[in-house]
Amino acid sequence: MAILLSYGRHAQQSRLSCAGAIGRVVTVTDMLRVQDLREACAMLLDAVEERFGPGIDLSSVGVDAYWDVDLRTAFEVREDPAQGIDVGQSSDDIAELRRLLRRPADDVPVLWHDLQHLAGALRLLAYLDLPATEADGS
Repeated sequence: MAILLSYGRHAQQSRLSCAGAIGRVVTVTDMLRVQDLREACAMLLDAVEERFGPGIDLSSVGVDAYWDVDLRTAFEVREDPAQGIDVGQSSDDIAELRRLLRRPADDVPVLWHDLQHLAGALRLLAYLDLPATEADGS
């Protein structure tokens, strides 16, 4: 099965093999290259800086808590996810990223932990850029 993901002008095609419904085995044949992630992050963070400036005053954002899905629950799609959903905090994500930057150079990052906090901060940026809806009163 081929799936075409289209975002505006950009499209990417991935070949997927699927078996079953919930908990299906999916094999993505594309290679995830760290350099591609690095370039995408740089491009997107440049756009964030252009849109919001070099710093974002989090006290004026008006949100801190968000729904968080445990990593195993998010990627092992087999059961009801309710037990794997909890509340995260953007303020905690930012504090953890600051601690990461202050760690000694020989202190190895804990990828599963540190990347989750980075993802939380990036999701906050995505949330801040959401278009206003009529329900927002904007």
